[in-house]
Amino acid sequence: LGNSEIAGITESITNDAVSQYLNENPNEAAVIIKKIIDSAQAREAARKARELTRRKSSFESTLLPGKLADCQEKDPALSEIYIVEGDSAGGSAKQGRDRKNQAILPLKGKILNVEKARVDKMLSNEEIKSLVTALGTGIGSDNFDISRLRYHRIIIMTDADVDGAHIRTLLLTFFFRQMPEIIERGHLYIAQPPLFKIAKGKKLWYLLNEESLDDFLLKNAVKDISLKGDIEVTGAELSRYIRLIGRRKSILLNYEHRNMDERIIQSASYLDPDLFRNGFDSARINNDIIQVIREWFPYLGPYTTEVLDDQIVFHTVKNGLRKQTHIDQKLSETKGFEELQKIHSQLKKLGRPPFTVISNGTPYEVTNLREAAQKIYDEARKGYTLQRYKGLGEMNPDQLWETTMDPEKRSMLKVSIDDAVETDQIFTTLMGDDVVPRREFIEKNALKVTNLDI
Repeated sequence: LGNSEIAGITESITNDAVSQYLNENPNEAAVIIKKIIDSAQAREAARKARELTRRKSSFESTLLPGKLADCQEKDPALSEIYIVEGDSAGGSAKQGRDRKNQAILPLKGKILNVEKARVDKMLSNEEIKSLVTALGTGIGSDNFDISRLRYHRIIIMTDADVDGAHIRTLLLTFFFRQMPEIIERGHLYIAQPPLFKIAKGKKLWYLLNEESLDDFLLKNAVKDISLKGDIEVTGAELSRYIRLIGRRKSILLNYEHRNMDERIIQSASYLDPDLFRNGFDSARINNDIIQVIREWFPYLGPYTTEVLDDQIVFHTVKNGLRKQTHIDQKLSETKGFEELQKIHSQLKKLGRPPFTVISNGTPYEVTNLREAAQKIYDEARKGYTLQRYKGLGEMNPDQLWETTMDPEKRSMLKVSIDDAVETDQIFTTLMGDDVVPRREFIEKNALKVTNLDI
């Protein structure tokens, strides 16, 4: 083939034969073309990955992304970077940080879901390019080098809402799929910004979530408040009962989100658990639930039931909406229902309504335990000013430093991988392209959920 005359003849014969074969075998032709395209995309991705890591040293700042507010510290072990949701929070974080060792990288919107994207498309995404460049490690099996990591603490800081959770999940997907060694070496963290600010006079408290708020209010409320039913409870015992009532409310709301009537679920949970363990006697269970409704929910309104061999279907109307609640063996075995039964076994010691909340010597009659808990919280809030943060951008720089960035006071979660195989499967199922396994996962686990934020 080194002979130019022979090479031309050989190329012509080979071209004719390959063309004929591909025309006669279009399926094989498609496979070959796809391999060629994939190889070209891989070469382009490798080129972009090399470009992202091309610098004189891992701390050279001239090639760093423009929106990165870098720190002064040059020792990676002493440096940390906050990956922040949006320019608004990024502005407050840049002003509130410790410039010596805290860097800030604001990301615009939701980054690309790398579980679905091709490598070349991922490396063309501006936010991912900024992130890779800022970290300094490079990306891809041929270019990633953990020794070039510029910060030994990488902290994801997003809002405490559903959008923030989504952005956090996309970032976790990116690190797990593209830079797992960062997680394995313990460099990845999740910031825990407060959801509430509560004030009384000149005193301020920042509270992480609803549970922290409830704990704070209960701690102050139980000093001067009691709850009276068949028994009267105060102090730590009152706190315990109020938490049980709140937990029951949270579980029941999850059933409401599935268009089930929480009053029917609650009535079923009042029954003796042995009724569900020893076979499903639908006729008896139906009669017992109806008896509970008469005693505990006389205001339920008109309803109908269908008693089948393996289930009971209650048709009710609540707040103008039609509800359909299925009571069967499967429901009784769910985590949420079993917890409801345990909670009821405790709450029944308080007896039947009405109940009385006594605050600073003043009695208030309430019709049920949920109303009693609400009244206690209302009394506990008196004298306090409560602010709920919708996003990090609502905090001024001093507040963001004090609550989320000050190493002496902040709360963070360290990201780790306990089971790599199971984690891989979860990311594939929930973040991948295939809808069917994701739907099956949701259907399989829906009734097991006991703390749903939607």
